[in-house]
Amino acid sequence: MNIAFFLLPKSEVITATPQATLRQTLERMEFHRYTAVPIISDDGHYMGTVTEGDLLWFLKNSETVSFDNAHRHVLSEVPLRVNNKPVHIHAEMVDLIDLAKVQNFVPVVDDSDKFIGIVRRSEIIEYCAKQLNFKAASVSHER
Repeated sequence: MNIAFFLLPKSEVITATPQATLRQTLERMEFHRYTAVPIISDDGHYMGTVTEGDLLWFLKNSETVSFDNAHRHVLSEVPLRVNNKPVHIHAEMVDLIDLAKVQNFVPVVDDSDKFIGIVRRSEIIEYCAKQLNFKAASVSHER
């Protein structure tokens, strides 16, 4: 199976840039009901994933940052607590599955290490469930 089969293209992925303000990022995540979004550089490279937890811990632990002035601080100031690793578009499925076990989504990069989309863990699980159901149905017909 090819990773591209599961790819949600970048045009359909909600992302953030390092220059986005904390307020913009929080509002975007709230509007789309996401708990994490990929951070993409201006030249299209995947830089990491920011989570709700990253933003909340940053607000909690910073004496100068609050919800009231979140529009004055940019995402590049926020330390990312989790290193969500990307997978190369030509990687093996086992590599994708290994990352999906510990990440809600896996960022995908091309030959130039440019972000091209994500693979959601739910898509992989759904595909595997269908395969198991198909095999179960095949076995019951053989009996």
